Parts: sequence; structure tokens; C-alpha cells
Amino acid sequence: MTSVNDRAYGFDDADDNYIDAGGYDGSFQGEDVGYKYAQEAQAALAASPSAAGGVGGGDKPKVLLMGLRRSGKTSIQRVVFHKMSPNETLFLESTSKITKNEIANSSFVQLQIWDFPGQLDFFDAAFDTDAIFAQCGALIFVIDAQDDYSEALSKLHLTVTKAHKVNPNIAYEVFIHKVDGISDDHKIDTQRDIQQQAIDELADAGLDGVHLSFYLTSIYDHSIFEAFSKVVQKLVRQLPTLENLLDILISSSRIEKSFLIDVVSKIYVATDSAPVDMQTYELCSDMIDVVVDVSCIYGMKESGEGIAYDEASQSIIKLSNGMVLYLREVNKYLALVCLIRQANFEKLGLINYNFEFFRSALEQIFAAEGGK
Repeated sequence: MTSVNDRAYGFDDADDNYIDAGGYDGSFQGEDVGYKYAQEAQAALAASPSAAGGVGGGDKPKVLLMGLRRSGKTSIQRVVFHKMSPNETLFLESTSKITKNEIANSSFVQLQIWDFPGQLDFFDAAFDTDAIFAQCGALIFVIDAQDDYSEALSKLHLTVTKAHKVNPNIAYEVFIHKVDGISDDHKIDTQRDIQQQAIDELADAGLDGVHLSFYLTSIYDHSIFEAFSKVVQKLVRQLPTLENLLDILISSSRIEKSFLIDVVSKIYVATDSAPVDMQTYELCSDMIDVVVDVSCIYGMKESGEGIAYDEASQSIIKLSNGMVLYLREVNKYLALVCLIRQANFEKLGLINYNFEFFRSALEQIFAAEGGK
């Protein structure tokens, strides 16, 4: 077990207020609490929807990456799914043809990412728009926040209008990208302007029912990972069940916040119903890097055999503000990372007892999906 004490991470007053507002005020009741969690977890599992398709199932959802040329589409998927350094993306060539990227076999998050060149007019008669959008789960439209976005908004409107006619079930996600180079005030103004124009144009076209989600993103921080997490969660058919299991776990174990994170991509597949704080997510994501890096150094056999993340992987990091980060392996692709008050962490036996029921419930869900 890896233990790193007194990491130099801290929370400001606003973060403490968040924890106080979302904390659990109950008290431990020994084995009764664990038994109660087992019963509630089984009830949540019984209410799980049938597993057909979706992330982790037999069918890989298709995600389309669209936007104008040089908006950052290829850089996004290279950073998120291929662990490319953001600085290295400066040397990527502009995409000249449609590329299909299978995200599978190395991560629980299994997707088909289709990258469309910005200069390509895929609404030309030569292209079959029905084939493009028919099996699409999500459409991500990337807009460069540092450039004039009037042309991008026009193409966004055309894309959504055409796609909605073919497949009304598509989830539309707008990434207002490259915001690392602009001020906070400018970010807010840009998002407000883009969102207002896009919604107004859809309303004028009689598409009031089409919902667009907007995210401020950058490959130089965790915002792109959080945005992609939101996209992936919309494709997870068992998301309500996963959230319910996490809610039961944190209330029974006095955990402040929990994330079910894909180890390879750092995308969180699910979290509990408490609001997501960006700093907390960054801490949990960075913890996975710490565990894997330390395991590569001290956890491998002398022959170099084995893997850095396995069923024995777990870690405790005590923060300087009285909080504890706790990581447990769920399966070879997923990790549960929790934020716990140090005073509540003394009941580690009860937390581990409840975690075993949580992991057992997840195994049953994944087995039903055929996505183990």
C-alpha cells in the first residue's frame, strides 16, 4: 500500500464551506451501518436498467469531434486519450481527412472518436449524412475562444440542424476551447455570448427542444478532462445506478466526496450527487498518477514483470488541511478515489467493509453488460 503523508495541497475557505455543506452529520453504528449499506446497495442494483449498449457494453458509442480548422480537436483527443503532453500538440499537423480512433482495450471508457477536418464540407451531396449521424451518441463541437467565432457559430447551427433531423437523440456538447490564454472576465463574456447566439439561432429555426451543453476547456488544465467526463457520463446507461451506489457509500461511510475514475484517461465515469469541485477532482486525478508512478518504481518485480495497477493497489494520502485522499482498485480499469475527513478515517475497517459491497455491485453490473 502506498502512503504519502502531508502532501502540499490545501483548500481555501470556500472549499471548506463546500465540505461542510455536503458533509454527513450522522454517526457510525458499527456493523449495523455496513449491513444497512449492503441491503441498500443490493436494492440499487436490482433497480439498474437493462444493459444494452452504452459505454462499457458490447457496442462502442460513436462520438463526433467537429469544428473549424485549427480549433484544437485533434489535440483534445491526443491529450485525453493518448497522454500526449499539451506542449507536444503544438507540432501536430492539421487533420486533412476523417479519422476514426478506437478507444478500447486499454480503458473502461470504450468509444469511437471520429475526428472531422474543419475544412471538410460533410453536408456535400458526396457524403451520406444519415450514415454519419445515425449511430452517433454525442457530437462535440469545438470553438476556438481566441479567434473570431462567428463562422464557427454558423457551422454549429448548420451541423445541429442537419444532425437533429437524422438522429434526435444526439447529445450536443460545445467546447469553448483554448481559454487558457484569456482572462477570467473574458472567459465568462465569451461563454455568455456564444451560448446566447447559439440558442437564439436554434430558437429561430424552431429547434427550441434541442439542448446544447457548453464547457470552457483547455488542454493545459483539468477542464478538458472534466468536460469529457460529462460527455462520457451521458453515454453510460447505468449512470443513475452508479450514482446511487456512490451516494449510499458516502452516506454510510462518512465520505465527503467520491469519484469513480478511469485509470488510463483520468475521466470520471461517475460521482456522487454532491456538487463537483474542480480542485477536489484535480486532487483525485493527480492521486492516480502518484499511485501509478510510485508503483512503477517500488511495486514491480526485479525482473520488471507485473503491472503498476492491480487488485492490490490502494493508497492513502494525508493532506495538510486535515483531509485524507483514499484510493482503492475497483477493477483493472477503474479506481474509486475518495476525500475523507481525517477524524472519520479512523473507521477505516468500516469503510473497507462497505467498499467490498460497492465493488461487488459494480462487478455484477459490468458482468451483465459484458464489458468486464
